[in-house]
Amino acid sequence: MSKEIYMKKSSRMSIVHSHAAGVDIGAKFHVVAVPPDADAEPIRTFQSFTGDLHRMSDWLKTCHITTVAMESTGVYWLPAFEILEAAGFNMILVNVSAAKNVPGRKTDVNDAQWLQRRHAFGLLRASFRPVHDISVLRSYLRQRERLTEYRAAHIQHMQKALMQMNVQLHHAVSDITGVTGLSIVRAIVSGEPDPSVLIQYRDVRCKKTPEVLQQALTGNWQPEHLFALEQSVAFFYFYQEKIRERDDQIEIH
Repeated sequence: MSKEIYMKKSSRMSIVHSHAAGVDIGAKFHVVAVPPDADAEPIRTFQSFTGDLHRMSDWLKTCHITTVAMESTGVYWLPAFEILEAAGFNMILVNVSAAKNVPGRKTDVNDAQWLQRRHAFGLLRASFRPVHDISVLRSYLRQRERLTEYRAAHIQHMQKALMQMNVQLHHAVSDITGVTGLSIVRAIVSGEPDPSVLIQYRDVRCKKTPEVLQQALTGNWQPEHLFALEQSVAFFYFYQEKIRERDDQIEIH
């Protein structure tokens, strides 16, 4: 959009943010628009590499931009948002459909220009974006949830491997990942097949008789199922440790 048309539009509407920019987020590059009178080249394209994002920030500063509107496209917006926010810009994150699907939009106006114009006139509604510390905490919690899902999958793999060998551990313990359950599983993985030895790991509160438990822990040992059990146990402990590390980070925040 030319400076003349921009000024004509501005004369009919009050500009709320005179130093506003708009950023059209893409996977490989971002298009940035500033007011026509802010730079001889008011629309520029920057690649999404970190160095380019810092150059984008530097250019916006030379244009005296104070506030930036940006689309919330996938996860591609996050690095640019965080770098610009850390540089001191007031950041406005907007929903993509809300920013584009607006009556009266001209097809010859690109997305960055459209965002810049609407932001300048105060017509954009910011999406919810928690403060930095809350955002970090939520990220850790999401990661923990995903790790918990991975761990649960390997618990199921452990149970499947045991059942394939007809080791009915559920008769001895209610939770395979409890102290007793894991002690028995570790003994099996370590090469102990004798049920009379395995039952020594049972919880004293277990109401099953030693005879029943010995029958339940008598397996049809097959190397491929033992290998699957060993792998599942290793992955279980791996994700258990990663969850613990994530909990430490959550505690810090």
